[in-house]
Amino acid sequence: MSLNTTIPTLEGDASFGAYVAQPAGTARGAIIVIQEIFGVNPGIRQKCDKLAAEGYLAVAPDLFWRLQPATSLDPDVEAEFTQALDLMGKFNQDAGIRDIEATIHHIRRTLGVAKVGCVGYCLGGRLAFMTAARTDIDASVGYYGVGIDGLLGEKHAIAHPLMLHIPTADGFVPRETQEAMHAGLDDHPKVTLHDYEGLDHGFATETGKRRHEEAANLADSRTAAFFAEHLG
Repeated sequence: MSLNTTIPTLEGDASFGAYVAQPAGTARGAIIVIQEIFGVNPGIRQKCDKLAAEGYLAVAPDLFWRLQPATSLDPDVEAEFTQALDLMGKFNQDAGIRDIEATIHHIRRTLGVAKVGCVGYCLGGRLAFMTAARTDIDASVGYYGVGIDGLLGEKHAIAHPLMLHIPTADGFVPRETQEAMHAGLDDHPKVTLHDYEGLDHGFATETGKRRHEEAANLADSRTAAFFAEHLG
């Protein structure tokens, strides 16, 4: 099942779908899984299922719902990759952050889980940074976030812990961008950056050609420790 619940917008005038994975017992906390440009696809749902197995309530909101509801694309299929790039170009990121904030509210007020974190990939890595700066989320993690150098003016607003995973050979995040991220964030008391030498964008995907098993496991172990410390 790709989407199995709905969440009301902040305005309450509409709702959007989401995939929710429930832990076996009482949740340690909740984690919002923020999609890549490929939507809430099998890889994102698998991320949720793994987090649920670790004891978290995991929620992946359908952030492309205004453009193409229930988007689920395969990055290894050229035509679907092209479609994803087109959706990315049309996507309103500010509206996406409001939907993530609505998801935070839904988790706390309706689902009854007080501690909420987020983890995002690619576009979701960028949105994880924006979520850390623009909401009261308790902890955020971004994998290979794009264009974060252009968001550094918001870093003063980051009040809760943020971890960023940066592959140094990322075809979508050039060296100059990585250097700007380090220059702007290395001394931030709430931000931790991890570099992955020689690796490319998408190395921690659950499925497909982009995955690098050893590096993915290392990054995910750091993420797990981070959430255990800050969410429970």
